[in-house]
Amino acid sequence: MHGPAAPGWLLVALCAATGVYCLLRMRSTVEEQRRAAGGEALMGFGMAVMAVPPAVVAPPRWAGTAYLVVFGAAAAWALFAARTHAHHLHHLVGAFAMVYMAAAMAASPGHHGHGGHGGVPLLTGAFLVYFAGYALWSGVRLVPVSAATGARGTRSAGWGDRPELAHACRLSMAIGMLAMLLTL
Repeated sequence: MHGPAAPGWLLVALCAATGVYCLLRMRSTVEEQRRAAGGEALMGFGMAVMAVPPAVVAPPRWAGTAYLVVFGAAAAWALFAARTHAHHLHHLVGAFAMVYMAAAMAASPGHHGHGGHGGVPLLTGAFLVYFAGYALWSGVRLVPVSAATGARGTRSAGWGDRPELAHACRLSMAIGMLAMLLTL
């Protein structure tokens, strides 16, 4: 699941920073921000841990199983939360993608990859298409929010409540997920 060390550490930094910002969003006075921030923080930190280059810190044999349990629980929570808020469907897809990568990690602890396959497995391809689309969609949503916020001059909201920063975090996590899936 991991490539060279330098891009791996950049991915770790990006995902950890996103996780920290999402934790800060959990303190928001805007209920919608708080609702999504917890799941996004878990995904950010989980992606950061899974992206640590194994040449630097070899994951223990039980790591894949622990990821399966944590992200399986996150998927169950997202499924429950999606009943009332559609955004949690994205969290559900993200949690399933993390479960999928954790299963690959648990199946081959010393070697992260599909090995021997002539192409990209169907599920990996489906996740790649989904996250590429989500990254494009998030990027498109980011531009109008930034322009509208600047035009209205509504900068009085705390930086944890700014929707363009939440969109930027979602965009960076989608790009991070793409990077992780590409190295799977």
